[in-house]
Amino acid sequence: MDITAPRFTDETAAREHLEALRWPDGPTCPHCGSFAAKRLPAQRGRPTKAHPDGALRDGVIQCNDCRKQYSVTVGTVFESSKIALNKWILATHMLTSSKKGMSAHQLHRMINVTYKTAWFMFHRIREAMREGELAAPFGSGGGAVEVDETYIGRLKGAKPAKQGFGHKMKVISLVDRDTGRIRSYTFDQMITTYVQPIVEANIAKEARLITDQAKLYKTIGKGFASHEVVNHSKGEYVRGDVYTNVVEGSFSIFKRGMKGIYQHCGEQHLKRYVTEFAFRYTNRAANGVNDTERAAKAIAGTVGKRLMYRQADCLAA
Repeated sequence: MDITAPRFTDETAAREHLEALRWPDGPTCPHCGSFAAKRLPAQRGRPTKAHPDGALRDGVIQCNDCRKQYSVTVGTVFESSKIALNKWILATHMLTSSKKGMSAHQLHRMINVTYKTAWFMFHRIREAMREGELAAPFGSGGGAVEVDETYIGRLKGAKPAKQGFGHKMKVISLVDRDTGRIRSYTFDQMITTYVQPIVEANIAKEARLITDQAKLYKTIGKGFASHEVVNHSKGEYVRGDVYTNVVEGSFSIFKRGMKGIYQHCGEQHLKRYVTEFAFRYTNRAANGVNDTERAAKAIAGTVGKRLMYRQADCLAA
C-alpha cells in the first residue's frame, strides 16, 4: 500500500475515488434514484462558530428530477462526518489490510484525530463490513460446511466458572469449504435454541454439516443432508475429509487479534469485531482478493448503513 497515493492525502481525490466505486456509470440520486444530475460549484454551508461565513462544500450534485442536492457520502457511513474523506479512505484501507486488526490508538496517532474519533471511525467501517441479509446460503449443491464455537474474554460481572465457559463471551462460526467464506455470530448462551436458527438460515439443506462432538449440534445436524462429526475428546481430529481445522484456523487469527491488538472488548461491541475478522477472512488473498480490492469492497459496503454512538458508548468500549 502506498499511503502517499492521492486518495489518501487529498480530499478531492478521495471523493473521486468514492464516486468511481459507488457510481461507476455516473451519479445516482439517493433520494429518487434518478440518473439526471448536474454538478454544482462549491456551495457555502450555514454559518458556524468555526466558519462564520459558512464552510465551502465541494462535490455537491443537484438532481434534475427531484431537485434535491446530494454528494457521494449521502446514505453512507461517511455522511455528515467532519473528518476529511481522505482520512476515511485511508482508515478503511488500513483496517482491511491488517490481518489481525488495528487499534484505534494507532489510528489516532497516524491520522491526527482524537482517540474517540478513531474508535468511532473504526466501528463505522466495521458496520460497512457487515454482510447483507440476502447473502446466499453456504453448502449449496451439497458442499461441506464446518461449524464450531469458541469462547473469549469474560461477560461483564461474571465470575470464572470452575467448569465450562458460562462466564465467557461466545462466538460461533460457519465456513463454506467450497468458497472459503465465513460467517460469525455472537450469543449470550451457546444453546440449541439460539444457534439452530442461525445455522439453518445460513446453510443449505443439501449441505454436509461437519462439527465436533458437542451435543449442541446433535439436533441441529438432523436438518441437513448429512452430519459428520470428529470426536476431539477421543483424540480424533481428521477422518478423511471430515475435520474442523479450517474454522479452527480462523479462530486462531481472531483470538490473536483480539488479545494482541484490541486486548479488551465489551460484550456490546463484540459482534462488530467478529464482523471485522469474518470480512477479512472471507476476502483474503487465498480467495483471490488483494488489499486494494478488499478495501474497495468495504467502501462499497458503506452505502445504506449508518451507525450512531453516544459518548457514553465510546467510554464503555
